[in-house]
Amino acid sequence: MAMYEPIRGYSDDDERRMADPIMKENISIGGGDGRMNDDVEMAIQPYQSPTGGGAAYMNSSNEEAAVASLPSKSRQQQQRLGSLDVFRGLTVVLMIIVDDMGGILPAINHSPWNGLTLADLVMPFFLFMVGVSLALTYKKPSCGIASTRKAVLRTLKLLALGLFLQGGFFHRVKDLTFGVDITKMRWMGILQRIAIGYFVAALCEIWLKRDGNVNSGRSLLRKYRSQLTVALIITTLYLSLLYGLHVPDWEYQIPVDSSSAPKTFSVKCGVRGDRGPACNAVGMIDRKILGIEHLYKRPIYARTEECSISSPDYGPLPADAPSWCQAPFDPEGLLSSMMAIVTCLVGLHYGHIIVHFKDHRERILHWSISSSSLVVLGLVLDLFGLHINKALYTFSYMCVTAGAAGILFASIYLMAPDYCNGMDGNACTDDFRAHSLQYLASYPLWILLGEA
Repeated sequence: MAMYEPIRGYSDDDERRMADPIMKENISIGGGDGRMNDDVEMAIQPYQSPTGGGAAYMNSSNEEAAVASLPSKSRQQQQRLGSLDVFRGLTVVLMIIVDDMGGILPAINHSPWNGLTLADLVMPFFLFMVGVSLALTYKKPSCGIASTRKAVLRTLKLLALGLFLQGGFFHRVKDLTFGVDITKMRWMGILQRIAIGYFVAALCEIWLKRDGNVNSGRSLLRKYRSQLTVALIITTLYLSLLYGLHVPDWEYQIPVDSSSAPKTFSVKCGVRGDRGPACNAVGMIDRKILGIEHLYKRPIYARTEECSISSPDYGPLPADAPSWCQAPFDPEGLLSSMMAIVTCLVGLHYGHIIVHFKDHRERILHWSISSSSLVVLGLVLDLFGLHINKALYTFSYMCVTAGAAGILFASIYLMAPDYCNGMDGNACTDDFRAHSLQYLASYPLWILLGEA
């Protein structure tokens, strides 16, 4: 029987590249605080006994000696989590496809409001990967304060990069104006949202976990009970603000030309719990805190039937278009980013399964239960009126997309080299056929998701 050696977590630079969808690189797993196997002790690569004899697991000191004796290049090659690499690569490919083809095929572009399309899966998939990677990086941080300092620094780097890339420093192809107006600079964006999710998830993983062994799903939940509590608190707070805040009437201005005064539009609201484009609490919080001049100027709801005669694509306004059609709205706003944090915490849970369960079938089983539960819950909530909506990052959207990420990740794990370590080709094929049927039961849910 094969014996196993540990892998490390992600290094500082590597994890930043992983969290940044702009930088499309594969990364290898390396220790967040520079140590070989204090961050993660888990079975990914099998280590064959040099004596070729029977099977016994090495103790921790022998594992360290065996890993340290390998050449550095060999260790780097063996310490990759192949399924995460493939998952990341597929997500980057998906991002490129929807970015380049979304204008040609609006059906795969972001949903104008309620609903789910292929493009709506990209952001949650990246957030999910952040959580999985953090579970590997911070399994056993040598010093909580030092790890926190590194997490803060990495977060600030992501925020600064996000402001540089999406704050207005780059002009569009047909807009040759350079520079940035600080009074109209966009504060939020994709990297800013990833930074927020990364920071909260990193703090949870560094500070909020209990001692004790994990040998079952129940003991796993007990060990990370505090992190589950944080996820529940964030979700409750989000739902309370989304449904409880009163949204008053508001107005915005659109410049006509340089010689004329801006045109003012008034939007009538005076409601609570509205989840439409005009009067939702997500937009109100961003207008109050960030300022309406600092929001995204091309709102996603401008592609709805009410606002575009070419819906689901952008187009001229209909004659009876409502007043809010041209109002700024940030798809990566403050309130909606709260549920993005929960997606990172879901990814943490999947990473914990890798860390604590050594048997491949146990991992697949736990991932299957979690993924199926999330997808079913999200679809049921959508049927009962809590619609799947990326712009608001609704709870149902978080459940469906996080569950979809888990299904895809587990599917890749079945096919990637991680699953077949320690087996010859025939043995891996037989094992796959014999034990993957229990997981394939989740695929009808994926089919339903694709039709949603």
